[in-house]
Amino acid sequence: MSRVIRAALFQTAWTGDKESMIQVHEQAARDAAAQGAQVLCFQELFYGPYFCQVQDKAFYEYAEQIPEGPIVQRFQALAEELGIVLILPMYEEEQPGVLYNTAAVIDADGSYLGKYRKHHIPQVPGFWEKFYFRPGNVGWPVFDTAVGKIGVYICYDRHFPEGWRALGLAGAEIVFNPSATSRGLSAYLWQLEQPAAAVANEYFVGAINRVGVEELGDNDFYGTTYFVDPEAQFVGEVASDKETELVVRDLDMAKLREVRDRWQFYRDRRPDAYPPLTAP
Repeated sequence: MSRVIRAALFQTAWTGDKESMIQVHEQAARDAAAQGAQVLCFQELFYGPYFCQVQDKAFYEYAEQIPEGPIVQRFQALAEELGIVLILPMYEEEQPGVLYNTAAVIDADGSYLGKYRKHHIPQVPGFWEKFYFRPGNVGWPVFDTAVGKIGVYICYDRHFPEGWRALGLAGAEIVFNPSATSRGLSAYLWQLEQPAAAVANEYFVGAINRVGVEELGDNDFYGTTYFVDPEAQFVGEVASDKETELVVRDLDMAKLREVRDRWQFYRDRRPDAYPPLTAP
């Protein structure tokens, strides 16, 4: 019997203030649920601008504790009301001065399942992330949700194959990659790397990117959010490169067994030969 998951992604532009940005995402969750979506992932640092275009300690105020902070609790209540799994990419404060780029995962009954902290932290013009975040230290968890096994990777992580594979080995069926990536820098990779990761690791990938140019810099966030299957086929159309858009797609989990039975990449792995890959 085929198992189909109706999944959603939401790309949008910065509204100009935190509260209205939260409200836009609350409405997106309601719209997704109204369309029958069972799981929804927001973009990287969803309730703020992409402040890493500048190095300004004033933006530390966007961080809060997870799950004790007000935003997680607000969306826990919404998840329970709507019966939808939510992935919330946020700025996390573990304690003063200890900050992470994090995604909180909320189950469809509103329960907090855990967090993923971004491992790979860039420090290049327009993406001054080491000023704001420590590297993640919670591994690559896979969350057993109401819709199945979900993994999260965040933005710059996608350039590193090791985490993709770790998520597959842990049983991920869908991996969400919330991002804030700029047209001039990465557009040529956006529709290449993540479909390749879906093929190599034989699961679905949901790739989310914000849209627009924000007042903090000239990064042109180009949207083009999509789902891709383990044969590197886009599930439906790719989203707009300029406009806010809610992407809702049906993902047929039978495709995972079909592709894995065909290729057997996990059977034919050679971890005994891989120690040089972890050498410093």
